[in-house]
Amino acid sequence: MLVRSVCTLLIVLSAAFTPHRDPSFEVGGGTIDVNLDSDLSQSAQDDLMNWVHTAANSVVAYYGRFPLQRTYLNVRSFDGRGVHNGHTFGVHNGGLIRISVGTQTTPDEFKKDWMMTHEMVHLTFPSVPEEHHWIEEGIAVYVEPLARLRAGNMSKAEVWGEMARDMHQGLPAADDEGLDNTHTWGRTYWGGAMFCLLADIEIRQRTRNQKGLEDALRGVMNSGGVITEDWALQHVFEVADKAAGVTVLQELYTRMKDKPVSVDLDKLFARLGVVRNGDVAKFDDHAPLASIREAISTGKPGKAAAMNASLDSLISNTAAH
Repeated sequence: MLVRSVCTLLIVLSAAFTPHRDPSFEVGGGTIDVNLDSDLSQSAQDDLMNWVHTAANSVVAYYGRFPLQRTYLNVRSFDGRGVHNGHTFGVHNGGLIRISVGTQTTPDEFKKDWMMTHEMVHLTFPSVPEEHHWIEEGIAVYVEPLARLRAGNMSKAEVWGEMARDMHQGLPAADDEGLDNTHTWGRTYWGGAMFCLLADIEIRQRTRNQKGLEDALRGVMNSGGVITEDWALQHVFEVADKAAGVTVLQELYTRMKDKPVSVDLDKLFARLGVVRNGDVAKFDDHAPLASIREAISTGKPGKAAAMNASLDSLISNTAAH
């Protein structure tokens, strides 16, 4: 009995003084090294690591692989719930993500979180001059829900409902200029996302729904255009357009870079067959661009659209009022 008690005590003491070991894992051809605060319980660590794995697999679902050979994830905890303060950087030997997580964050809250996937999407795109920050944030805003959808972590109704609800925040205000010149929160994040949505639709129309924005973005990433590299935006779009086989991004950038472009979003979502139902969407599969909406959702080539809806009929160089 005494021997058993001594052995039990030794096991407990050994566990208490075991050094905290940070996990790392491989995903999509890359390695993610995760640095965790030692005050997290084992249960909290398990929930957090499931969340990180889910976000990384979402990025792989959209891009085909993880963008960097090595990424460092620095997670700092605070007393409370939720995910805050995500920031992503390129460093000399890979990518670095810093993010804060509440120690009482629940598995359901982790499941609903968008921020980790958003930050990981930043790894896939080169650093561009500050006046073009809208494209970095716009891609992250646009791709994040689609990546989560393709990995099975969001529904189509949620993705398109949120897009239809929030996209108007990217429309230019009365005194706004083009995307390169107006750097408000709405124009940077949602103006950039609107640029991506328009580009995705137009690429699919011109390629008869065989290619989309992800082909352009994968082309950039696979040509070495990741966060550790500094690229001129014109070069980014040249590489992207070559991968997509059409010059949509260069043309759309010329149109939107220094002039305020307004988009008839109600008409656009109607053509896509997206009908808002609160924060989710219902779908009209007979809408003229319904096949394009489905291809954007799944990432698979689809049928050509029922009509060729020129962007000229949807956008104008007039700011919203």
